[in-house]
Parts: sequence; C-alpha cells; structure tokens
Amino acid sequence: MNKTHIPLLILLSVFVALVACGQKPAKTPAPVSDYREPHRPQFHFSPPAQWMNDPNGMVFYEGEYHLFYQYYPDANVWGPMHWAHAVSTDLVHWEHLPIALFPDSLGYIFSGSAVIDWKNTSGFGKNGQPPMVAIFTYHNMDREKANGKDVETQAIAYSNDLGRTWTKYSKNPVINNPEKDRDFRDPKVIWDEGSRQWVMVLAVGDHAEFWGSPNLKDWSFLSDFGQQFGSHGGVWECPDLFPINVEGSAESKWVLLMNINPGHPNGGSGTQYFVGGFDGKTFKLEESFAKTVPKGTGQWFDYGKDNYAGVTWSDVPKSDGRRLLIGWMSNWEYALKVPTVAWRSANTLPRSLHLHKTPGGYRLHTQPVAELSQLRSKTVPLPGVDITGAFDLDSKTGFSFSTAELELEFDLDKSTAARWGIELRNSKGETYRIGFEKAQNRFFSDRTRAGNAAFSETFADKIHYAPRMVTDKTVRLHLFFDHASAEMFADDGAVSMTEIFFPTEPFTSARIFGEGGNVRLSSGKVSQLKRIWK
Repeated sequence: MNKTHIPLLILLSVFVALVACGQKPAKTPAPVSDYREPHRPQFHFSPPAQWMNDPNGMVFYEGEYHLFYQYYPDANVWGPMHWAHAVSTDLVHWEHLPIALFPDSLGYIFSGSAVIDWKNTSGFGKNGQPPMVAIFTYHNMDREKANGKDVETQAIAYSNDLGRTWTKYSKNPVINNPEKDRDFRDPKVIWDEGSRQWVMVLAVGDHAEFWGSPNLKDWSFLSDFGQQFGSHGGVWECPDLFPINVEGSAESKWVLLMNINPGHPNGGSGTQYFVGGFDGKTFKLEESFAKTVPKGTGQWFDYGKDNYAGVTWSDVPKSDGRRLLIGWMSNWEYALKVPTVAWRSANTLPRSLHLHKTPGGYRLHTQPVAELSQLRSKTVPLPGVDITGAFDLDSKTGFSFSTAELELEFDLDKSTAARWGIELRNSKGETYRIGFEKAQNRFFSDRTRAGNAAFSETFADKIHYAPRMVTDKTVRLHLFFDHASAEMFADDGAVSMTEIFFPTEPFTSARIFGEGGNVRLSSGKVSQLKRIWK
C-alpha cells in the first residue's frame, strides 16, 4: 500500500474525516447501479462504490477464494484505509461481503496477507477448526503528523467463521517499528515447512526484511535483502515470497515479488521480481539471475503501466498446484484522478504464474486463469490470411469489442510489415492499439489517442513498450478487452502488458492492422465475453 506520493493536503483532510479512528462499522456498500456506468469493467473485479487500491489477504479456504482490498467507503479518493472483502468459488464471479477490518486507535488498516493456521499455532482456533489469520500494517496518522519514524507497525486479526467476522489481537502490534525507516509495511506471510515456522516478508524503504515466528504472535528478525539489487527508482512495497517449480523439471526455486513506486520502465508504479533460494533465514539470488539485476536494473512482471501491488493467494490446495495472483489495475501517477465517479479502480484478471528456465536465465511467465473460459458466449475462428493494410473483425464476427478475448498467431518470417497489431475504434475516431514492432523486436501499447487523458500529463504522453523474450518464429498474442482496459499475454505469457484507457464512448469495433508491408495471420479466434455481475 503506497500513499507516499499522495498530496499531504488530501492526507490531512481524510484524517480529519476519521473521528478518532473510531467510526462505527459500516454496512456493505451497496452498488450505486447495476455496474453499467461508463468505463465500468464487466468481467474484472471492481468495488461496489468508492475508492479501492491494493488487493490484500488473498487466501483459499473451504471452497472460497477470499479477496480483501484497500478500501475507503466514504469517497472515491484515497482515505482512511479499511479492508473490504469479497469471495468467489471460481475466481471469476464475486460476492461482496461486509467490510472486514476498520481503522482504530492504532491507525489505518494498510496492506497485508492472510493464512489458514492449520496447526492452530496461534491458539485462535475453535472447536478443532483452524482459524483464518490476517496480518496487516497499522499506519498511525498521529505519528505521521508528528514526523515520527515509528508510523507503521504490524498487527494480526483472526476469524473463526470463514472470514465473515474478525477479532483483532488484544496485544497488537506484534511487530513494533524499530524506527530505522518510516516505510515498514505490507507483510506477506507463509508457512515454511523447511524451517517449520511462519515467515514474513516486509517492505522496508529500499529493501525487504524477513521475520520468523512459531505462532504468528511472536516474531524475530531473520535477514534482509535487496539494497544492492534491482530497481530503486522509488519505495519498495507489497512484497511476496513463495517457492515454485520450474516448468518441465523437478527443480524448485523461490521467487520474491517486490512492487515499487515509482520506478517502472514505462513510468510510475510497477512490479519487479527476483529468483533465488530461501533457507528459512536468508534469501539469496540464483547466480545467473543476480547478473541480470544489479542495482538500478529490474526484471519486470508486467510492462504495462497498470498492474501494481499484485500478490498471490495463500493455501491453494496442492491438488490444484497453481500459484495464483491478482493485481490492482492502476498506477499511482494518476489513480486519484481517473475519470470515474461512482467508483475508482479495478483489479487485473487473476493469473497463474510459471517459472521457466530460458537461455537468458530464469523468467516468470503469467497466464490468465483457465476459469475465464466460462465467460465465452460465442467463439469465431479466424482463417490464415495475409493482411495488407487492415483486416476488419467486425464483419467477420458480428461482435462488439467492448468485452472480447482474442487469441492470434502471426508468422514472423512471412510478415514484412514493420508494425502490426489490434486496433480498437469508436465512432468518434478514438483508437487504442496494441501489437508488435518487428525491427525493434518489441511489443507496444498505444493509448495516446484512446480518449480522455486530460486528467494527467503522463497518462497518454507516449507509447509504452515491452521487449520480446523469446525467439520463436510465431508471435502469439492473447488479449482481453474490457471497456476501459487491455491485458496482453504474449508468447504464452513470456511478456504481459496491462493498461487502462478512457474512450469518450465505448470501443465497439476492432481490426488487425499492418504497417509498412503485409502481416501473416497464421490462425486465430475471437470470443465475445459475458459480464460477471447480475
């Protein structure tokens, strides 16, 4: 959770609005409409109303995926943070539940994680059932106003009824701020079977810290990591640590995700990652990976400007075996200003993570979860064709491209075009383009003519780019369009780009375009997607 770059005036105004941090619990905010406001996503998660940012506390238990998130129920801009709550049985359709955690005298409820305490190490369980335990950061506004460094501490709460109601631990905080760094937040906790302990990774200014506990209550410092590696263009925050198998082998590595604001190569906030080993105390970079991330250089999870603060679900069953993640689909450069009123922000699509060993080293790939296929109402195959100029998709499919999924394969050897991709259009002449540049061997996302951008000088000031990571002669694009967003998974997830945009009327038309020659579409299919909200 980052508020470092939110103007102080806003922080002070919302602080005044929170009377002694002791307001009464609010009811679940009711949707202000049927989820059809302009720019409202139809198959992405968004809050019923008001402000949302980081996803928090994702955990799977008793058939439900829990999604908590940073939420301010009283305005559509950042304010005193709560944990709002939703659940899903399929990662696609979501049910809003009452707000889970409210600010109190110790501070606002900033980002964190949740786990199932299967062995009841905390003693919070009842009737032989394991408790669900949330671990979060308290942010004390009194201490911030006094310019103290001990602004942020770590705390826990527990639930014995499937996350529906919560009790904060009476002896919070469980980790006090050592007053070395004001930014001391966003605990992500896992059970490490190798060291038989709970392990917490914290974001602390310009590095990560690891802490260990036998019971989620008593914590000891283990080690730190990161001051000599990775991007340091801004504050590190929202970390995640997990083991993952290398695709196609019995090898296992540890991945450390670390969000940063600012510092992303296309501007603003973004997510970098590190690959290495963890021995229960210390995270050490894999040797070849270390060479790719000297201080000042990052390996990036998503090259679009609008995938931030993503962390993974805890306790996904071994029978499933996936490492699942969701992110906040915005950027701190302009999140407070985007032109929506009833609500602000949405989440990315849920993704599965896959670690590949490539000639360039270990690389993290992402794929949209398979459950999204249930949203396809109709699918139209596309023939192999040489395209000169443009190939209209409207007449081929009869679809509206406000909500659509495209899976396209292009033959690199048989394509002479310098640049090609997909163009979304509306009747006002606004366009959004995403695709590939052959000579530069890179992907691009172009929202410079995609509608309303007056709210931010940096929102549409330039085209955004991502390097191609593979050498295969087939360029594969898997795309999702949802009213005001595009998500691209290129080359089976080797590169992803997530971006939002705000056309003044919906993009309903689409075409495949090529510039400077022909482009060979080897095969493809287009699906119309159903909305998830009733």
